[in-house]
Amino acid sequence: QVLLVESGGGLVQAGGSLRLSCAASGRTFSSYAMGWFRQAPGKEREFVVAISWNGFSTNYADSVKGRFTISRDNAKKMVYLQMNSLKPEDTAVYYCAAARLFARVAGSYDYWGQGTQVTVSS
Repeated sequence: QVLLVESGGGLVQAGGSLRLSCAASGRTFSSYAMGWFRQAPGKEREFVVAISWNGFSTNYADSVKGRFTISRDNAKKMVYLQMNSLKPEDTAVYYCAAARLFARVAGSYDYWGQGTQVTVSS
């Protein structure tokens, strides 16, 4: 089992930056692909980015490509999401998730964190 706890959310002005962190527990963390998803009020949860178990492969949603960067540190059991050039439409609850397979689909993810709120003001 993998337990995930996100942190780093907050309120930021448009054009600003935030760095989200996801702390994982569990012996098998390094074998999981990791992803970030987000959900805005009244909208479905959407894929943001995924990273393979070894960090060699990443996959970004078009809406964040070039602005967001995912990384992981398996020794520390951490996953990070650096978010730059934030826009009001990035406002959402951001979730960290773990999957056996490298995927963009939420249904492929086995474990989820509780989420962290990101609010971007215009």
